[in-house]
Amino acid sequence: MAYPRDISIAEAIKRAGLPHSHRVHWSKARKADVVRAVREDVISFNEARERYLLSRAEFEQWERETGGNVYRIPMLESA
Repeated sequence: MAYPRDISIAEAIKRAGLPHSHRVHWSKARKADVVRAVREDVISFNEARERYLLSRAEFEQWERETGGNVYRIPMLESA
């Protein structure tokens, strides 16, 4: 589990400002938010993959598309 034990994955996603499901318009900013969340261990790759129905190849494409321009996600605080 990538997020603190005292919060759920839903709460981690909410705090990070990530989409709740795969049913959104995937703008470059939203893709970058998900890539950043995985890189910063806000959510795991597997959690992102299941929630957003991503293949490894698709996630890697998002990483290439966003390059170094990944937007900042607020840090989660442990209670």
